Amino acid sequence: MKKTKKVSYLVTTALAASLLVAGCSHSSSSSASANGAKGTNSSPNYALKNVKFPLQKKVTLKFLTQSSPIAPKNPNDKLIWKRYEKDTNVHIDWTNYTWDQFGDKRNLELASGDFPDAIFQAGLSDNDILRYAKQGVIIPVEDLINKDMPNLKKVLDSHPEYKRLITASDGHIYSFPWIEELGTGKEAIQALDDIPWINKKWLDQLGLKMPTTTDELEKVLLAFKEKAPAGADTVPMSFMINHGGEDPAMLLGAFGMGDNDDHYMVKEDQKVVYTANQPGYEKGIEWLHKLQTEGLIDKEAFTQDWNTYVAKGKNERYGLYFTWDRANITGNNEDYVPLPPLKGPDGQINVPRTNGYGFDRGRMVITSANQNLELTAKWIDKAYEPIQSVQNNWGTYGDKKQQNIFELTSNGSLKHLPLGTTSPWDLRQKTNVDGPLAVLNEYYGTVTTKPDDAAWRLNILHSIYVPYMKATYNYPPLFLDKDNQDQLTQLESVVKPLVERKKAEWILKGGIESQWNDYVKTLDKDGLSKILSIKQQAYDKFNTGK
Repeated sequence: MKKTKKVSYLVTTALAASLLVAGCSHSSSSSASANGAKGTNSSPNYALKNVKFPLQKKVTLKFLTQSSPIAPKNPNDKLIWKRYEKDTNVHIDWTNYTWDQFGDKRNLELASGDFPDAIFQAGLSDNDILRYAKQGVIIPVEDLINKDMPNLKKVLDSHPEYKRLITASDGHIYSFPWIEELGTGKEAIQALDDIPWINKKWLDQLGLKMPTTTDELEKVLLAFKEKAPAGADTVPMSFMINHGGEDPAMLLGAFGMGDNDDHYMVKEDQKVVYTANQPGYEKGIEWLHKLQTEGLIDKEAFTQDWNTYVAKGKNERYGLYFTWDRANITGNNEDYVPLPPLKGPDGQINVPRTNGYGFDRGRMVITSANQNLELTAKWIDKAYEPIQSVQNNWGTYGDKKQQNIFELTSNGSLKHLPLGTTSPWDLRQKTNVDGPLAVLNEYYGTVTTKPDDAAWRLNILHSIYVPYMKATYNYPPLFLDKDNQDQLTQLESVVKPLVERKKAEWILKGGIESQWNDYVKTLDKDGLSKILSIKQQAYDKFNTGK
């Protein structure tokens, strides 16, 4: 899931951004001390060596974290953490903030020098982590991984691409990743974010066929408007502009390369390009503006927040809308079905591929205040045990107070339970713990089953969209060095807001035809060519394994 409320089986993507880091050398403790960033809020030094769980005597570590507003305020009230403490005899003294507060609170604590032992669900930007690593606030952990973390080491050894993705340009690893595989390549569940969901009930009531072209969709939306199946509340098409899975970018594939949420795509010759300056993009935006002038697009599509978007969906006002999983917007309402890819004016059918990965580089970091590195590393490594990772990611079994995600089978594997009308997103927030973990493709059928909602979504992608997905490659979440990351952040802070502001403006008010040439020139002037150069160099380096 994402914070945008998408039912991601990446229950993340619900959370925050990656924490990417570069910095110190030598051992974790010596390099941190050398940089003079020793914190003051850590647990006492227990001087534990050759740690084995459960400990003979209970000890405490202090962690900073974030969680959903609907989750227990004290993380230790979750059954997963209760079992974890019993298995390890390590008590975690959590400082927990809700998502909306966490970023500011975390930054204040780190600025004050009052560090916890570690930050769980750290949610730092790449620039933040690079900065904190350089300052010695967080420490390199590759020695801990090699010496004290056999579960994570096994994952990285068997899947070396992940080790490359978490290794900074100086050769150090500064954070612990979250990995969730559900298919690979174009077959992965993240390959398409913004599925269009159309009201099949309305089609049937009005005697309309499922549209297969952009012209046919326009006629269907006009029929929705003119015959108003939901009365005055009828909304032919709605979306949330520039909002990931709720944006209508997928429709632009009928006009060319299409678009996705970060606007980067990789061509068949493995050249990185920007979607929002391609000729097909211009034609697609023109078409969306035409729909707008005909009154077919929700007037609130350019301003509405998540709650407004969902409320109208729950009331079945939409003829067509966009999101990762319809359960997020219209519940388990089978009247809404996937709209197949549309053929454009030139006969093209293309499903734009996203750059989504079931991967987050920085789910947890250890601070320089930590005096119990072996203990902390082994506590974290337990999260990479296959059976533990599965529970941390989705939820657990045997809860007497909460609905359960799983049942524990007689052979010790976990079987996903049907959730009925319960939102998977809501239940996972209440019961899972997320954080650093690894759920690999090879776990399905051995350690766990696939969630019903994930299996259902994968079937939709594979049967309806993947056959029309032209892109062989997508852009991975690469770990740039600090200079390139700083430059990229600075340039993107100018380019992306311009692109997304003009996208909304052109759909709403028109004008793309007369403004296009100047817009393309402005993107180049603002640094798009340099952005693409940085992206290309990093992509080429990653592909060569250097």
